[in-house]
Amino acid sequence: MRRLPVALATGFAVAVLTACSGAQPGDLVVGTSRVKVDSPDLVAFKEHTDIPDCPRVSSTGVDGGLPSLTVPCLGGGRAVDLAGLRGPMIVNFWQSTCHPCRKEMPALASYARHQSAVRVLGIDILDAQPGAALQLARDSKVGYPLVADPAGNLVGRTPIPRNLGLPFTMFVDSTGHVVHVEAGAMDTEQDVADAAATYLGAGG
Repeated sequence: MRRLPVALATGFAVAVLTACSGAQPGDLVVGTSRVKVDSPDLVAFKEHTDIPDCPRVSSTGVDGGLPSLTVPCLGGGRAVDLAGLRGPMIVNFWQSTCHPCRKEMPALASYARHQSAVRVLGIDILDAQPGAALQLARDSKVGYPLVADPAGNLVGRTPIPRNLGLPFTMFVDSTGHVVHVEAGAMDTEQDVADAAATYLGAGG
């Protein structure tokens, strides 16, 4: 697969520093995308995974919290206004063609399976291959919800940098505040547990 830069409509390039993208430059631009993440075939595929529906959100945004943007559920389901999410929660940005993301995902999945104090949410971002994303999630035994932002509308919205390296993880406390952002992969379940203990006070 060729490694191609993803051109953004605002004129700046998102440098996915540790990943590659199989998208053509015209496929992924801020504010619009030709990629459907809830087509009938993806909905049918998701039914044969352990990925749950996306969470209900009733809260409003807070200063220092997640950006106010509603994103679709990967593989169909309710859309999520990220600003309304409350933790303790690990919010992980990833992409199907990102090799460190592929290594990290089983660690996150294992952590989510073995405890219930901290929720995990995955955001498949700037990804033109939602089918490959769902396949990766199934292969990694993901049992936490996944949303998608194929157009990269989250990029550059605080606390998400414009030069977004993947994977990228935010730790959100019970009040909805982002208390830490982590660039790079957590390679083992223990790495995830240690980070959750450090930033969210969760038992590791």
